[in-house]
Amino acid sequence: MSPSPSMDPTTFTADMRTQFDTFLDEHRAALNSCLDGLSEQEARTSLVPSRTTLLGLVKHATFVEKVWFDEAITCRTRQEIGIPASPDESFILAEADTIPGVQAAYSRACADSRRRTAPLDLDDVVRGNRRGPLPLRWVYLHLLRELAQHCGHADILREQVLAARA
Repeated sequence: MSPSPSMDPTTFTADMRTQFDTFLDEHRAALNSCLDGLSEQEARTSLVPSRTTLLGLVKHATFVEKVWFDEAITCRTRQEIGIPASPDESFILAEADTIPGVQAAYSRACADSRRRTAPLDLDDVVRGNRRGPLPLRWVYLHLLRELAQHCGHADILREQVLAARA
């Protein structure tokens, strides 16, 4: 297995924006890949009292990308973007939600996020978030924290799902 990009020695000395983008993309990829090799039923398995499932985590991550890199940057409403009003609702799975479909939607949301943030600097202020104006640097740090938490959730859930196969 090759080392992760954040362990590439050139990343150690890269500018802050490159480091943020690298770590964010690693977390995005890790979360999206938590569904790889699972059946649809396994991806929907509920192992905790909340709505959290592996498929739901990736669907929620799509919501998160759109909140922070669409709503916050473009100032469009959640209704205009076509996303749920609340984070809790973003975990709700429709019958039509499938592993390939949810993974593709997340990949598209991540690509849109990269495109929207490309012309911005870390100190630029985004004005469309409900908390008020925030520097892009804060948004990046918030998203890194959130994705790291969800990657941890996904690791534990996936371990339980795979253990149930035995």
